[in-house]
Amino acid sequence: MKCALVRPDGVAVRTERHPTDAARGPAAVIDTILDVADGLIGKARADGLTPVAIGIAVPGVVDEARGVAVWSANVGFRDVPLRDLAVTRLGLPTALGHDVRVGGLAEARLGAGRDA
Repeated sequence: MKCALVRPDGVAVRTERHPTDAARGPAAVIDTILDVADGLIGKARADGLTPVAIGIAVPGVVDEARGVAVWSANVGFRDVPLRDLAVTRLGLPTALGHDVRVGGLAEARLGAGRDA
């Protein structure tokens, strides 16, 4: 997993990488995602920052409107309400998106596609 704390202006103030260890099963991957997000929230607060939202991007079929990871062969997800799980555990508004779509949006807004 690639993870980051990103300011509203798009600048990443902290980046991390963590293994998903998908072989442990989808429940363990969900726990890892939420544990890492919780850790980043704690680091942000320790640095005097106030987290305002969470964005999670996963591979596979994603229902962004419902916040559900519908299916992913990579990590074994099937109908996982990941957005609601994150909101419940972490208490912040959360968006769930497809990894390639989210990457494209980030590139357009913050990367090589900016101003194009």
